[in-house]
Amino acid sequence: MINVAIVDDHQIVIDGLEKIITESEVACLCGKAYNAGGCWKMLQEVKPQVLLLDVGLPDESGIDLCPKIKEKYPTLNILILTSYSEYSLIVQALKSNASGYILKNAMPEEIIEGITTVAQGKMFLCNEVDLLLKKGSINRIELTRRERELLKLITMGCTSNEIADKLFLGQETIRSYRKNLYMKLGAHNTVQLMQIAMEQRLA
Repeated sequence: MINVAIVDDHQIVIDGLEKIITESEVACLCGKAYNAGGCWKMLQEVKPQVLLLDVGLPDESGIDLCPKIKEKYPTLNILILTSYSEYSLIVQALKSNASGYILKNAMPEEIIEGITTVAQGKMFLCNEVDLLLKKGSINRIELTRRERELLKLITMGCTSNEIADKLFLGQETIRSYRKNLYMKLGAHNTVQLMQIAMEQRLA
């Protein structure tokens, strides 16, 4: 049996993955955490062979967390499990020493295949991600209308308060949109976000 741990900030996602893993009869869940801080604590207590790691954690990006975990636990195989399918983010994850990348809309069979593959020390990409990488960086970053509006205001130098007033949205909603933009564009700060937006002509 392959010992698997999950780090995701949504209980419903963890519950669904636990069911898939348990029913597979080839793996078992040995630990779970809901943020980066909880992940470090969990890894001190359990020794998984495979870590399913979400990208959009509340306290730290899974992309940034991945190389830190690999430095401390070099034999741990990390499989990025996320809803983000942007080319730049996939490349960034693989450069961060992840053993694979799989989307949350993948079928249960594909998730188990990903777990068993990376447990053997091999690289795994779900079918959709594999096709995206083969097409290359010509894939444009897909943003919603709201995300484009927010990005435009950010590149204009507007503060979060000014953006909230202009879009008639709450601060929490603005933070959520901003977080999604960072993830989709693979940016770590506002300067990088603006630079990528200009290069990709997104704003």
